[in-house]
Amino acid sequence: MGLNLEGKKAIVAEVSAQVANAQTIVVAEYRGIEVGDLTLLRAKARQSGVYLRVLRNTLARRAVADTGFSVLADQMIGPLIYGISSDPVAAAKVLNDFAKSNEKLVLKAGAYAGKALDKAGVQALASIPGREELLARLLGVMQAPVSGLAIALGALAKQREAAAA
Repeated sequence: MGLNLEGKKAIVAEVSAQVANAQTIVVAEYRGIEVGDLTLLRAKARQSGVYLRVLRNTLARRAVADTGFSVLADQMIGPLIYGISSDPVAAAKVLNDFAKSNEKLVLKAGAYAGKALDKAGVQALASIPGREELLARLLGVMQAPVSGLAIALGALAKQREAAAA
């Protein structure tokens, strides 16, 4: 059953709101994926904060019109699933990881910072560590000198105790 005009306007408004806050959009072809697999993909996307939606391409084109993501309009052909995220790598990571385990999901294109990405570009973006991982690495680098100093002071204290005894 087709959507009426009001339903289409509501979908375009909802997707446009997501696109307004997005840094990345990834587009993948999902032809032949079983419902259970698609449910798993949606659950992973939800955990990562990725808005995942199957849309009519005409509605998606309207939602990204006059944005930095309008460069994707040429790629919006066929049965597509759209991953939209405010985290620069989350959408690419979720869809790329799922595509590795399910050959029926084929990465098609993406857009980041107003530039169109091909499949290789999306895969490269997915290989970049996420925000949380980068923050954890930064914290580890910042704690290393402090913990090294604490270990050295502890060893010095034990050495002096042993010399005094």
